[in-house]
Amino acid sequence: MIQSMTGYGKSVLQLPTKKVTIEIKSLNSKNLDLNTRIPSYYKEKELTVRKKLASSLVRGKVDFSIYVEMTADETSTTVNKGVVKEYMEQLRNIVQTGSSDDVELLQMAIKMPDALKTEREELDVEEWKQIETHIEVAVKEIVQYRKDEAKSLEEDFQQRIENIKTALEEVKKLDGDRIDHVKERLQKALTDLKVEVDENRFEQELIYYLEKLDINEEKVRLANHLDYFLQQLATADSNGKKLGFIVQEIGREINTTGSKANFAPIQKIVIQMKDELEKIKEQILNVL
Repeated sequence: MIQSMTGYGKSVLQLPTKKVTIEIKSLNSKNLDLNTRIPSYYKEKELTVRKKLASSLVRGKVDFSIYVEMTADETSTTVNKGVVKEYMEQLRNIVQTGSSDDVELLQMAIKMPDALKTEREELDVEEWKQIETHIEVAVKEIVQYRKDEAKSLEEDFQQRIENIKTALEEVKKLDGDRIDHVKERLQKALTDLKVEVDENRFEQELIYYLEKLDINEEKVRLANHLDYFLQQLATADSNGKKLGFIVQEIGREINTTGSKANFAPIQKIVIQMKDELEKIKEQILNVL
């Protein structure tokens, strides 16, 4: 079963003093392009998180974020009172007036370097175990999202491949008329020239010319590629790159058929097949 590379997963963990929100978003990409935003006190676990995401999501432009919102009255950031008072005194001296507004001075002082100090939090092992569990939940959610997103893609691929198959059957029906048309056209050209023609030589040249225009191999290969695409689409694994290679081969056979056909009715059908294939190409880029 195929998977889309577009997905979203989220999980929220409520701890006694904080709320931890885990978000994973992904879009299509040729390879795995992984960006992580993790608070500094969880940074030592970043490599573990990256390995988990790489093994589960495989490919795509992935954005992983951990947001922490403090919900308790306590905070790890405090005002450095001594520093702030010193800044205010210096500012008051600069203004050189005893009527300076302390509130305005405080607003300026609090923006100065080292006015606030933050106690660095150490990683809580038990807390991280809970976060890891919720990372698993978010990963499962995004994987399921990708599978659900891919269902409509799979149905669209199947329909368009069937449309190409139907068009191929029309090409097969018209191929006999095409050969007769080519023979008649050549015979008419010779008649218009009003010259004596060696019938044996004409037949030999005609056979040689028709061999160059023969599209039987292209029809067989195209049918095989279409069947192979559907087979790979139905496998348990999602392999967008492999499906992309098969689409390239389908396109090659359609193009060759169009260039060798030399018959307007077939070339019109070839254009229809190309249109269906282009729509597959646009969507195949989003398959994992």
